[in-house]
Amino acid sequence: MRRLFVPAVLITTAMFIVVPILIVRAPYESTMGLVQKIFYFHVPGGMLLLLSPFVCGIASIRFLMTQSRQADRVALAAAELTVLFGVITLMTGPLWARKAWGVWWEWDPRLTTSLLTWMMFVAYVLLRKYGGPGSEKLAAGLGIFGMANVPFVYKSVDVWRTLHPKTSVVPNLPPVMATVFWPAFIAFLLLYTLLLITRIRLERQRDELERLYLELEG
Repeated sequence: MRRLFVPAVLITTAMFIVVPILIVRAPYESTMGLVQKIFYFHVPGGMLLLLSPFVCGIASIRFLMTQSRQADRVALAAAELTVLFGVITLMTGPLWARKAWGVWWEWDPRLTTSLLTWMMFVAYVLLRKYGGPGSEKLAAGLGIFGMANVPFVYKSVDVWRTLHPKTSVVPNLPPVMATVFWPAFIAFLLLYTLLLITRIRLERQRDELERLYLELEG
């Protein structure tokens, strides 16, 4: 894994150099014009906002069943990244909404459930930081609950009347947009993976440092 890390960083860096060029060259959408290009940042961020809770939730289940410290590290790292990509999604969304809907925010089912999911993982991170001994088990339950909420976020636009585009938009993108969108998503996914690995490694090193301190004190 360590041998692959540096090449992965280089590939990710190259992707984030190439993707903005592709976005600039992408055609303007007929009704929204230039502002529609936020799509290439907003949707990949939103997809990772929905993917990351599954990483956290599955790792949390494993932690509760096995008490695996590695699973707990994965859950914590994924929760923090859910918050990060949630910020990206919730910041770029209103910029796009202002042009498309005429308002910065609407209590639309997709927007509301996305915000609630993000708030769950903010609560997870705060609980881990300030909850004291035993908070990791309570946080794991919160991570599982956050994961369970994701299908409601995803299907909300198909079940209820909503301003937000339906889930069918991405699979049916015109080829000229799809050839820009999917490289953008891959770049975001690579970034997410690198950040996840780095955060897990940092938490492992922190545990090792605490172990050494305890040995010295003993």
